[in-house]
Amino acid sequence: MPAAGTTEVLRTQYGAIVQGDSLDVLAELPDGSVDLIMTSPPFGLVRKKEYGNVDAPDYVDWFRPFGRAFLRVLKDNGSLVIDIGGAWNPGVPTRSLYHFKLLVDLVEEVGFHLAQEFFWWNPSKLPSPAEWVTVRRIRVKDAVNCVWWLSKTPWPKASNRRVLQPYSESMKGLLKNGYKPKLRPSGHDISQNFGRDNQAAIPPNLLAISNTDSNGAYLRYCRANRIEPHPARFPPALPAHFVRMLTDVGDLVVDPFAGSCVTGEVCDSLQRRWVCVEMREEYARGAVGRFGPQTLVLEPAPDDTDPGEGNEEDRGRHSTGIWTTGDGALLPADGGMTRERRASGNRARPATERRPA
Repeated sequence: MPAAGTTEVLRTQYGAIVQGDSLDVLAELPDGSVDLIMTSPPFGLVRKKEYGNVDAPDYVDWFRPFGRAFLRVLKDNGSLVIDIGGAWNPGVPTRSLYHFKLLVDLVEEVGFHLAQEFFWWNPSKLPSPAEWVTVRRIRVKDAVNCVWWLSKTPWPKASNRRVLQPYSESMKGLLKNGYKPKLRPSGHDISQNFGRDNQAAIPPNLLAISNTDSNGAYLRYCRANRIEPHPARFPPALPAHFVRMLTDVGDLVVDPFAGSCVTGEVCDSLQRRWVCVEMREEYARGAVGRFGPQTLVLEPAPDDTDPGEGNEEDRGRHSTGIWTTGDGALLPADGGMTRERRASGNRARPATERRPA
């Protein structure tokens, strides 16, 4: 049953869209019941947007009650992932620090751990801010969002095996021609294991995902029903990366700032339970259009970047993962604290027992 003052707009086999205040919805969730909070909150921008946003100087104080609610409802091995864009200071070509201050507050005041910082690069983003980039030509276009991956403990459950990506052409050549172990100029001692063919590569924390949807099922639904679409939608491949990497089938994912409910659409396709909460009624009604008969395609297109944005090898190295049909083995409940047993039969031991090199 929805929390008081909220309305359930849609229910699917795996989840629900709820229109209302996410703090009210979170208050109804039991302690330690959520596996992942995947969200993109309103940014602390100088210019006001239709979907509502908080002034950058007030952002940390506004967000803190949400952060505390997130900490309470997350499981001990759960994660909080926040996609958040930067902002410019009013009237000058310098950057606000609000999103970095938010990160520090969530760690030092609320009690989260920073598991890792990610960066979402949108190669297709238009030049902005226009005054500094296209008029005065004193800055380059702002095309990267920070994505903070936080957790309740230093050991959230996770596996990068879920988000492996294709080998680059140079790596394919190395595997074909062989590799001679050697000490690199940087001081790294590359062993013969580097030449092992693992079928795919571990991705970097730079996620190159174009955001170019202009005629998808969601937008067609909004046009047909005369609903104003949400203007700030992230592409499905972004939440899919973290849903795959940080949760198992059947886990519960919550997006408290759902917008058009991309997170819910992704979770529905990946058989995760989910709750998407959106404050504005119009956006919540429009999100229903994501759950029609269409099939969501999560795999990145072969050419995920615009022409001229780098060579083919760069695109392969920085693209999102190549996801397999299944999720494979369950994620380690202890977040990888215990090392996997080696083929030689050596005892697996907690990482805290490792001796320094």
